[in-house]
Amino acid sequence: MSSSQPEQDHIPTSKVQRASKFIGTGAKVGGNYIKHYAKKMVNPSLSKEELHANNAQDIYASLSELKGSALKVAQMMSMDKNLLPRAYQDKFTMAQYSAPPLSYPLVVRTFQKAFGVSPEAKFETFTTSAVNAASIGQVHKATKNGKTYAVKVQYPGVADSVTSDLRMVKPFAHRLLNMNEKEISHYMEEVEEKLLEETDYQLEVKRSTEISRACRHLPHLNFPVYYPELSSERIITMDWLEGDHLKEWLQTNPAQEARNQIGQALWDFYHHQVHNLKKVHADPHPGNFIVQENVTLGVIDFGCVKVIPEDFYRGYFSLIKKDSLLNEAQLNQIFFDLDFISDLDSAEEQAYFKGVFKEMISLLGKPFHAEAFDFADDAYFNQIYALGDRVARDKMFRNSRQARGSRHGLFINRTYFGLYSLLNQLKANISTTKPDWLQ
Repeated sequence: MSSSQPEQDHIPTSKVQRASKFIGTGAKVGGNYIKHYAKKMVNPSLSKEELHANNAQDIYASLSELKGSALKVAQMMSMDKNLLPRAYQDKFTMAQYSAPPLSYPLVVRTFQKAFGVSPEAKFETFTTSAVNAASIGQVHKATKNGKTYAVKVQYPGVADSVTSDLRMVKPFAHRLLNMNEKEISHYMEEVEEKLLEETDYQLEVKRSTEISRACRHLPHLNFPVYYPELSSERIITMDWLEGDHLKEWLQTNPAQEARNQIGQALWDFYHHQVHNLKKVHADPHPGNFIVQENVTLGVIDFGCVKVIPEDFYRGYFSLIKKDSLLNEAQLNQIFFDLDFISDLDSAEEQAYFKGVFKEMISLLGKPFHAEAFDFADDAYFNQIYALGDRVARDKMFRNSRQARGSRHGLFINRTYFGLYSLLNQLKANISTTKPDWLQ
């Protein structure tokens, strides 16, 4: 898949340059609101669709130029249909695999810094234009000694700007997500830790190799081989896998049997990681998967991996069991351990938040409660979105004196809702395997 976006020959890398870009974007968004309310005085029935479209365009244009953490947060928000108005979803989804690419001279500079030579000196052929561009880096196609490689090159300045970028993107997220300050701060701490890991390409090569080896026995899955000797802190070289991104493949209108096979491969992949490895590929968006010949799923990016603590794992999945034998005291302890409730809560608050989180977990656990599950069931997803919308508007959450839920749950929830969303797009009917203790 070749990028058709105009190339960038410069990325703002200093804190001052990046802050100036954020400030300029904030001014544009403010101007859009002024225009909207001026029009609304003339036409009181005017909806916010045009406002959202203009803001989405301006914010995405700015984040695309900055790249890095801010664009990654936009991509993450686009995965949840319940978080953002449609205009933002449509724009921010582009960050998954079709962001504006970097110009070739900047790629050469990254190579020279890493290896002391240009890409042409390292490989026999190397595409001067990116074949894919996302939020943290872009991919080029290369060949050497009869092999074809995918070479991922990180954008300049991305690793050094994670913390300052997240600080600046916080007001945008606060407005877009309608969350209170404590909830945003809690969320951003975990996001920052994961993004710092995601910019460490040597860590990614290590984790990619470990997880792909541990999952290679699973049917209908394929993984590239990674090459540490051709990789560095800012460059990753792996096998080139032929195929279509999941979104492109679905546009070919594949047969139901093929959809089910890819869906089962996805479920088995995540089942093995979560329940056996206790570490999981926590970025399940369509740009990280391709469908190959013989209806095989290729997994091409392990940048975001969540290591699951054993105590969190046991408590979290104990709540998902259909017929839990836990008594009220045990349930309360798990709710405390997972930070759903605390000693600061009144009896009324504890009862309320326990009720909401039980409802959430019951919905999330529904596929686990049957031998098979049809993810084409839009009614199920409408229940999830309706609950999310209700919570987002709820004053009890917005006025809460503390963040709700363990920080470990942020990426586990994101992983499962991302997985469910992919399975829904596939319209897959699959066998929902689970560990014996969760039966």
